[in-house]
Amino acid sequence: MADDYVRRTAITRLVVTDEQRDLLEDTISEWKRGCQLTTDMAWGKCNAKSDVQPLAYDDVREHTDLGSQHAILATHQTAQAITGCIERRSKGKQVSKPTFTAPTVKYDTRTMTLFDDDTVSLSTTQSRVRCPLALPDADDGYQRQYLGSDTWSVTESTLTARDGDYFLHIGFRRPKNDTERNTAEDGTVLGVDLGVENLVVTSTAYFFSGRELTHSLREFEKVRAGLQQTGTRSAHRTLKQSSGRELRYIRDVLHRASNAIVDEALRYECDIIAFEDLTHIRDRTGASWGHKWAFRTLYEQVEYKAETVGVSVKQVGSAYTSKRCTECGFTADENRPTRNDFRCVKCESEANADYNAAKNIGLRYVRRGQQSSRRTGNSQLALKSGTVTPSGGFTAHPDGFEAEFMDKPHPPRANPSG
Repeated sequence: MADDYVRRTAITRLVVTDEQRDLLEDTISEWKRGCQLTTDMAWGKCNAKSDVQPLAYDDVREHTDLGSQHAILATHQTAQAITGCIERRSKGKQVSKPTFTAPTVKYDTRTMTLFDDDTVSLSTTQSRVRCPLALPDADDGYQRQYLGSDTWSVTESTLTARDGDYFLHIGFRRPKNDTERNTAEDGTVLGVDLGVENLVVTSTAYFFSGRELTHSLREFEKVRAGLQQTGTRSAHRTLKQSSGRELRYIRDVLHRASNAIVDEALRYECDIIAFEDLTHIRDRTGASWGHKWAFRTLYEQVEYKAETVGVSVKQVGSAYTSKRCTECGFTADENRPTRNDFRCVKCESEANADYNAAKNIGLRYVRRGQQSSRRTGNSQLALKSGTVTPSGGFTAHPDGFEAEFMDKPHPPRANPSG
């Protein structure tokens, strides 16, 4: 997603009335319908914005309550999703028609206006609503470095509904200077660690448990081994049925896990999802026979789903990600006394070991730009509490979004259902 601009996002909660809430909810619903309608029309026919817009615009206007500019934005969002599918297919990957289920809607400078009194005007399916931004009282809050700045200008933004609240991810951009133009290492990065105890842990402290999957893989293996040893025709039929059930179950778990990763990237406005190199992951994790295939399948699912929403998926080297302290950089075997615990013997910081590894994976990608000959990388790592750069620069999320700091382990969030 690199271009001639440096991009940043200021996440701000909106203060809305019940009437405004209903209008925003209806706009999100119509946005999803408009995007899906456009996809149904353009899939297999075209993917360029200049082609998708004239093909679907009139139908979106006729069959949804979206205004003219939001109808245009919906066709552009669909064009981007279909283009991601085409690029994936060109790499030999299987693709399917994009679906739009996330509770979001895009805004641009025609459908959104920011005012000096810290309010924002948003187009809806009926009329514009003007809502206060829930900004911190302090004048030095991180949003202030962008709002009202002569350097940063407002660009495409995203409204997201979550747990009864509405968060406006306000997009800002500024032109790159000469030393920044040749790097592709810009944007916000989500680090992802894969494992056995926890199938997925992200740098934003999202945990997707792997215990159920691991138990089932082992049970399936016991059944398979017993049936193979029996060797009868009936056993062979049972083996095929068992294998089919196994495959469907594993794919369902991986489907839920991949959705969770992409949702996490969208929630924190990430441009890149970074995994560790999967080449020797079975040896590193001590995983069972089926995990290597499961890890690879999960990666491919994330790659496909992320590309349809404009997020890139990358791999970085895996060396020492589980033994390096993200706080001070000290690396030693002694830093990881157990599978689940990380305790730095130098700075004494403690964390869940998989969470520490996820942050290391993300930071390794972030450092790519800074380690280039020009040292022009301008990316940042997404944490639950904010974003951080390798030099230690920290920008907190606004109060009410993810205000609590989550460097300590916590009970896993319930697995998403789809």
